[in-house]
Amino acid sequence: MPGTATPKTGRPANRLAREKSPYLLQHAHNPVDWYPWGDEAFLRAKSEDKPVFLSIGYSTCHWCHVMAHECFEDEGVAAILNRDFVSIKVDREERPDIDSVYMEICQQMTGQGGWPLTIIMTPDKLPFFAGTYFPRDSTPAMPGLTAILERVAEVWHSNRDELARSAKEISTFAGTLPFVVAADTPGRALLENGYRALAAQFDKKNAGFGNAPKFPAPHILIFLLRYGHLAKKPDARLMAERTLDAIYAGGTWDHVGGGLHRYATDAGWRIPHFEKMLYDQALFVLACTEAYEATKNERFRRMAGECIAYVFCNLRDPGGAFYTAEDADSPGGEGAYYTWTRDELDATGAGSLFTLTPLPADGRDRKEPRFILSRSSPNNPAIPDPVREQLRAIREKRARPARDDKILTDTNALFCQALARAGRAFDEPEYTRAAEAAMGFLLAHLAGEDGTLFHRYRDGERAVPAFADDYAQVIAALIALYEATFDPVYLTKARQYTGILRNRYGDPREGGFFTVAEGTGELFARKKEWYDGAYPSANATAYGALSWLARTTRDPDIRASAQASAMFLAGAAGRAPAATAAYLAELARFSEDAAEQIDLVIAGDPASADTRALITAARSRYLPGLITILKPPGNAGEAIDALVPAARGRVMQAGRATAYVCGGHTCRPPVQDPEELRWMLEKIGR
Repeated sequence: MPGTATPKTGRPANRLAREKSPYLLQHAHNPVDWYPWGDEAFLRAKSEDKPVFLSIGYSTCHWCHVMAHECFEDEGVAAILNRDFVSIKVDREERPDIDSVYMEICQQMTGQGGWPLTIIMTPDKLPFFAGTYFPRDSTPAMPGLTAILERVAEVWHSNRDELARSAKEISTFAGTLPFVVAADTPGRALLENGYRALAAQFDKKNAGFGNAPKFPAPHILIFLLRYGHLAKKPDARLMAERTLDAIYAGGTWDHVGGGLHRYATDAGWRIPHFEKMLYDQALFVLACTEAYEATKNERFRRMAGECIAYVFCNLRDPGGAFYTAEDADSPGGEGAYYTWTRDELDATGAGSLFTLTPLPADGRDRKEPRFILSRSSPNNPAIPDPVREQLRAIREKRARPARDDKILTDTNALFCQALARAGRAFDEPEYTRAAEAAMGFLLAHLAGEDGTLFHRYRDGERAVPAFADDYAQVIAALIALYEATFDPVYLTKARQYTGILRNRYGDPREGGFFTVAEGTGELFARKKEWYDGAYPSANATAYGALSWLARTTRDPDIRASAQASAMFLAGAAGRAPAATAAYLAELARFSEDAAEQIDLVIAGDPASADTRALITAARSRYLPGLITILKPPGNAGEAIDALVPAARGRVMQAGRATAYVCGGHTCRPPVQDPEELRWMLEKIGR
């Protein structure tokens, strides 16, 4: 499998050649005198009295490639940047803290955001200009970067005071919350409000939400599945099912190699943006697994399995962790690797099996049209294996898109959750073993000697102190691994990292968690993320993980942190439900007036058939609010007693595995018959 290659331009390398980030290495031979983010760049800007040009992107971003080719590989643009500015490149996936602050500034100044992100600022890091993609030369629709740079350089010398005042004023708004923290504990009314808002945005014709572009947003679908179950609203579940089906049938799904493309550029899910991100695969697997649990429909199991198979084949590191992404672009242009000519489809007999959508020309003069594959329904007959193998053989002869092979803690932990959940739901030990291997890699290579985490690993180097996202996702992954394996080691680790998250990132005044640890911020704002981006916010993930731990451990400090997080996010959810769907999905599990609170302790030998039968019975019902603890006999049981007070006194009766169920403020008599346990759980769930 290829890694990310540095273009062979013949130019000498700049400072970025010493970096590990594949994105920065893509720019290591630009004529621009790039710096990585750090003191050296800002000290030079101060000493030479120059503004700072900051460009933020990521290695698989198509428009980042376009701007790099048009602008940063251009000698004329480079001459202006090198003369009048100090230029800095940032990989947003390595430094989400920097990206988040300046993206918020861009959205405030321009009303939109995206990548590449273009910022011009003072040597004190205060921005006064923001935008996204710019061409080299001006067009009737858009100013060119050359003109922008020349104008900024002129104003920097002629009207510096005005720029400084503007930068200071702009920066004061960064990190401020556009909502009031809730005064009351949130509950069912907030969930109902979220459901109504999403129902109003649902595209009844094509599925998904809103108009083009269409993002998969699986965390929205997970909320709808849970809320539909909780509130007995089948329409909520059907919105989720229809959207998963549309994604899987459309061009956003790779029907030959598997895996999910980033998003659809059209309302009908036919034309994708072709990059494949690890976090998108993780969330899709989680949503398909949840849909399978809610419906027992095998097609959702198949979707999850095909997505996992893609990741195992293309994004798996030999050490057990997972790489970040595959690019949209290859030498033939964006999407060329994933699309087909008419002759290729006719030769394999594949043309009649698919709906064919022409690949937009995107300014390229292609010799013959290329087509994106989609299907009219996920229930179409399976693609015959010989046809799929012929298509794969044709594809393998093409130049493959570059792969970003850095390993990130948060997205690896997210995929670890997906594997653990899928392993449990589908009874697939291979998935569970893979989840354990991924977590083992993180703990071996991204944990420091003092127990704190790092964010990025590549080429044997761990770097960048972890963010709140990293801790929240790792805690959630450890909980998912406990639920899949019942190994108490995972609970012990989850509590350890919860302590670090609460102590170093928590906001004791208004609840929730800051992105960066106390005392480590390099910027003028210390942000708390409240909205979901491409994947759930750190605060939504932390709320769910801490709520699980609060119920199992009965730790009052963890409970207080979970409740404060719930109230912090409730204000945002009332204002922007679609942007806080991951939080609403967790609220549907853990809010005391909104969720089915069922605590199950199974006392039994993990290897015995009667214990496994009770576990299988518990997993046979879709009960998002159910927490299951396994208490083995002997020392392992004592370890569980120390971690989970509810397990104390729960023992096997007459030498047989025994289940203890508490729910609806009542504890039921212990049971040993799996069918009786199923009936009991179903009754409480109703």
